[in-house]
Amino acid sequence: MNSYEQNYIDGKWVDSNGGTAHDVISPSTEEPVTKVVLGTKADVDAAVDAARRAFASFSQTSREERAELLGRIVEEYKKRIPDLAKSMAAEMGAPVSFASAAQAPAGLGAFLSTIPALQNFEFEQQEGKTKVVYEPIGVVGMITPWNWPLNQIALKVAPALAGGNTIVLKPSEECPGNAAIFAEILDAAGVPPGVFNLVQGDGPTVGEAISAHPGIDMVSFTGSTRAGILVAKAAADTLKRVHQELGGKAPNIVLPGAKLEEVLPPTIGGVMANAGQSCIAPTRVLVHKDDEAEAIAVTNRIVNSQEVGDPMVEGGHMGPVVNKTQHDKIRELITSAIDEGAKLETGGPDLPAGVNRGYYIKPTVFSGVTPDMRIAKEETFGPVVTIMKYDDLDQAVAIANDTDYGLSAVISGDPQAASEIAPRLRAGMVSVNSWAPAPGAPFGGYKQSGNGREGGVHGMRDFMEVKAITGTA
Repeated sequence: MNSYEQNYIDGKWVDSNGGTAHDVISPSTEEPVTKVVLGTKADVDAAVDAARRAFASFSQTSREERAELLGRIVEEYKKRIPDLAKSMAAEMGAPVSFASAAQAPAGLGAFLSTIPALQNFEFEQQEGKTKVVYEPIGVVGMITPWNWPLNQIALKVAPALAGGNTIVLKPSEECPGNAAIFAEILDAAGVPPGVFNLVQGDGPTVGEAISAHPGIDMVSFTGSTRAGILVAKAAADTLKRVHQELGGKAPNIVLPGAKLEEVLPPTIGGVMANAGQSCIAPTRVLVHKDDEAEAIAVTNRIVNSQEVGDPMVEGGHMGPVVNKTQHDKIRELITSAIDEGAKLETGGPDLPAGVNRGYYIKPTVFSGVTPDMRIAKEETFGPVVTIMKYDDLDQAVAIANDTDYGLSAVISGDPQAASEIAPRLRAGMVSVNSWAPAPGAPFGGYKQSGNGREGGVHGMRDFMEVKAITGTA
């Protein structure tokens, strides 16, 4: 087993003050694979103290100094991509090939896109007689998930550092190893002591302590909407800024007459990627009633070609979902769809062929799904495609917007026609003939998908305070 039994506080690896040992269970073998120590409120206090001390000097560093620091982090990060990939494959089940090609590079990309954003950022603007100044907000508490762990860590850490802030990070206890390696990367890059601090732990203890801590000026959270509500409530008494990226239920509006063999593979692929554990996975495929039969046939071919296998083995297969809780939830939603009258085209609630252990889900397709079904409303977070039909584009837009979430949406078909539909969708991101936004684009959503943005210039602004200075000129 790998072992990461210390926290990284004030530039040193230190033992927890009263923490408890925790085994991470491999989703492919159902056996312990990593040991960490879950931290305590005292650990958070120590990390916050270190971050507040470091803020006094780090907040005064120049743009050039911080850009140079981000560049050193990039170089150290590149060296550790193989280690990061193996850690994620073992702990959360992303196949090592996928982790090497997508998971680990996603975190690197966040730093690469932040560097030009920092270099071009206008820290001062003159508006009439007022000078408007962007300044670091202070100590930022970060709580990150397990599904794209490095991407979500880097999308917070990179702009926070670029803005001159200091950090206390709590990664998911389901996938903690990559965060420990990330801390080693920042240490090797020469991040000053106290600027970045890592406290391993769970939500009810360390997450709660970060959210409620009076010494933390902002909390940035990525995870479920349910947990996001708890973070906001815990933060309310201190009136700190709460920045959240939460759940999603992305639609994929397939325009009438679209060439399905061309437009569906890259977007259905977004539901299969990472075993469906992506908040922007376009699971709700909306097709015109005249195209439904062909869409079902094409989708079935795509999904049936998706192999499932051991995440520690190289290859293009799909791994398991992260844990038993997620596995049981996805299977229960699949069963609910069958019970509510959807047609199971392929897949289902049983383990894939050739698998007798692990938290694997059969790649699954349903047709005949209606907006009132649970499978159409709840975030599945698994490799499950639901095909829904519409009569006209007005109805398609209405179905797409009929959700508590508003993180992302996809439109498949002619880009010019898609440009007319995109403004009508109540989502923070719209991608055409692709399931993911461009690197550096503002990432975030409407409604119960959260508030605030990550990535690029907009991501930097969200980690800054705005000061108005009048009368100096």
